[in-house]
Amino acid sequence: MTTPSTTQNPSAPSQHAADASDLAAATFAGRAGMTVGALGVPMVALYFVYSGPPPEWNVLTRSLLTLVTMAVLTAFGVGLARLLPRDDTGRRTITGQLTVVSLLTYVGVILFATSLEAGTPLAFPDRGMDPTTDGPLAAAMALAHGPIAHLWIAMFLLGFARAARELTTAAAPVVARWTVRGAVVVGVINLLVVPSLYFGMDATHFYAINGWGADAVVGLITVVWIGCIGLGIHRSRKNRT
Repeated sequence: MTTPSTTQNPSAPSQHAADASDLAAATFAGRAGMTVGALGVPMVALYFVYSGPPPEWNVLTRSLLTLVTMAVLTAFGVGLARLLPRDDTGRRTITGQLTVVSLLTYVGVILFATSLEAGTPLAFPDRGMDPTTDGPLAAAMALAHGPIAHLWIAMFLLGFARAARELTTAAAPVVARWTVRGAVVVGVINLLVVPSLYFGMDATHFYAINGWGADAVVGLITVVWIGCIGLGIHRSRKNRT
């Protein structure tokens, strides 16, 4: 008499572990992205508190907020990297690699520019200087805060949109479609302000390299939309549970 054998799927445990890992990464990335959006609002708002040169505490506080925001954005990038598509060999696709590298490069650029910005009140505490327009470091950080940051965050947003679309046929997409469409729009907006380097450094002009529009407003839109991406990832995670 033969005993009937029970057929087991050896891939089931590994698939379950992979799904659990993806859910953990989605939770991590979603919360980090939403935190970036929440921190970005007061960070940018501090640039508009004073019409003239801001006091030292204002510059140092917004610089500290920027450091914290970039730290959380780095964590967001690490979590997002776990969710991006991979090819048949298990390697991340070119689009996925572009997305992650562009985001981390953007973080490095902003940290460099923030270091220069905080350097003005630290070196000249009693001069009443606006570090975005006055002092020897203002011109040095203009390109970093402006066109360089805009171009690299645009590559991130457009790369993310493309990578997310590669997963739209999957049963559990990374984010909702509205998040992907918004990433494309915000990415294009950042590309449109890259030529601001031709329009001088008068911060009162909308399209100046350090202007209130091309720099501050577009920067605010960008960090808020990263928060929306985090929200989209978080909602997608809840739909999979």
